[in-house]
Amino acid sequence: MASLNRRAMARLRSTLQSHIDSGRIPGAIAVVALGGHVELFEALGRRDAAAGAPMKDDAIFRIYSMTKPIVSLAALMLAEEGRLPLGDPVAKYLPEFAGQQVAVEEGDKLRLEPARREATVHDLLRHTAGMTYEFLGSSAVQRQYGSVDIVNRSRTNAEFCKVLAALPLAHHPGSRWHYSRATDVLGALLEVAAGQPLGTLLRERVLQPLGMNDTGFSVPQEQRHRIAEPFANDPDSGEPVVMMNAREVPAFESGGGGLLSTAGDYVRFLRFMRNRGTIEGTRLVSRKTIEWMTSDHLGVIPTEGDLLLPGYGFGLGFAVRTHAGLAPQPGSVGQYFWSGIGGTSFFVDPAEDLFAMLLTQAPNQRIFFRNLFRHLVYAALD
Repeated sequence: MASLNRRAMARLRSTLQSHIDSGRIPGAIAVVALGGHVELFEALGRRDAAAGAPMKDDAIFRIYSMTKPIVSLAALMLAEEGRLPLGDPVAKYLPEFAGQQVAVEEGDKLRLEPARREATVHDLLRHTAGMTYEFLGSSAVQRQYGSVDIVNRSRTNAEFCKVLAALPLAHHPGSRWHYSRATDVLGALLEVAAGQPLGTLLRERVLQPLGMNDTGFSVPQEQRHRIAEPFANDPDSGEPVVMMNAREVPAFESGGGGLLSTAGDYVRFLRFMRNRGTIEGTRLVSRKTIEWMTSDHLGVIPTEGDLLLPGYGFGLGFAVRTHAGLAPQPGSVGQYFWSGIGGTSFFVDPAEDLFAMLLTQAPNQRIFFRNLFRHLVYAALD
C-alpha cells in the first residue's frame, strides 16, 4: 500500500503558507487522506483577512460547483428507486423545455433551428443538454443569458427554469459536452420528481445521513461568524472581488453552485465516495451506482472549452480521468474530481486509495492553486 512522504507533506504545507504570506490567497484548508485515513487537515492563514481572523477548521466556504456532485448523487438515489429514469426527457418533469430551438450564428445574424432531439436527465447530469454558462464566453446565447440576469437569486428554481427555457440552446442535445446551467435545471427537476424543495431533499436524503450538518444553501445567523471571506480586492488585478452573498437566504437553491460547506462536512462526502456508497455502516446507494457515476459518459462526444483537460472525460457530476498521460499533471486512470469557481477543489484517486481537497476563497487564483495542490499531493506519494 502507498504511503505519504513526510518531507513532501511538509513541503505541501510550506508552499501553501508561502503563497499566503505573499498575499496571493487569504487562507486555506488543505486535506489529504490515504486509505480512508485523514493524514493532513491543516487550516492556514486567515478566514477573514479584513478582520484579521485566523482560519479555523470549522470555517464555512462558498463551494459553488462542488454542489454538483451532491445534487447528482441525489438524482441517482431517485434513479435507484425507479423514480427518475435517466433516459426520460427533461420536458416530462419541466414542460417548458419541450420543443427547444438551437441558436446558429451566421456572421452577425442568429438563426434558430429545432433541436434534433430532446434533452434527457442523462444529458443534464453529464452536461450534454445543449446549455451553457453566461461567464464562459460571449456567444449570442451567452449574451442572452446575461440579458435576462440568469444569476438572479431572487427567483425560485421553478421561476429560473421558465426564464432559461425561453432562451435558445447553444448546441443540439447530445452533440457536445459544454459546462452549463444543466445542474441548476437538474435541481429544479428533482423538486418535481421528489415533490419537495431541493434544499429539503438534499438535507433529508444526503446531508443528514452523511452527517454534513454545516452544509446548506444558507448559513444560520448564529453561524455566520464562521464564513470564510476573500480579499476585498484581487491581489493580481486590483479589481474588487465579488462572490455570492453568503449571509442571505436565496429563493434560488442552485443545484449547480449554491451550497456552503465546511472541510469537515465535505470530507464525509469524499469518504462516502471512497467507500463506494457507504459511511459508518450505512449504505445510501449501491457500489455499482458509484462506479457508474464516476465512469466516463462522453466517449467520442466532443468537448467545448478548456475545462476538461486532455485525458479526461466526464461522468455524472465529476470529471473522470481516462488516460494516465496526456494531462499536464499526474493522476491515475479512474481519478475523478471537480472544483468551485470560488477557489475550492477536490479529487479522489481510487487506484491509490487517495482523496484530497483544498478550500480557499480566491476566485481568480483558483486554477493555479487547484493544479499546484494536485501536484504537491501526488509528489508526496511513496
